[in-house]
Amino acid sequence: MFHKFDLGGVMHELWLASTVNGYYLRIVDGWSGTVALADEGTGRGSLTVAGTSEAVAFAVDGDVIHIHMRGRTRSLRYVDPLRALASVEGDDGHNVARAPMPGTVVALKVVPGDAVTAGTVLMVIESMKLETQIRASQDGIVERLHVKDGDSFDRDAILVTLSQGN
Repeated sequence: MFHKFDLGGVMHELWLASTVNGYYLRIVDGWSGTVALADEGTGRGSLTVAGTSEAVAFAVDGDVIHIHMRGRTRSLRYVDPLRALASVEGDDGHNVARAPMPGTVVALKVVPGDAVTAGTVLMVIESMKLETQIRASQDGIVERLHVKDGDSFDRDAILVTLSQGN
């Protein structure tokens, strides 16, 4: 599964796949290998990276994960891939919902002209046999659907354009 984390203002993209003994981690344009976290409760555990284990303390506060290891604390902010791919286009008050992964449109839930609020399901897509709801990242009016039922698309494709409501 694809994830994004902000560490000190630097965005890190990674893929994480479950394995028998933990996870396989591939950092985009970087390191890859096995990782596992043995949670001992009360915010303590053991982090194993490529076979080497370290004691860690951690706390989760919403979308921020604080990790203390080797005498140093780091804070990672999880960036929701769906929200990250919704971006404001210029100063014209438009907002687009982009595809978080390649896939196919399963169902459209809105039509142009519909007023939506942040979190409204705009469409349902399927990728690798997993259905995902694409939601509005802000209030607005559905200006354009760039796809229709059954259409295939690539990662980062524009799916829906919203304009600010009046």
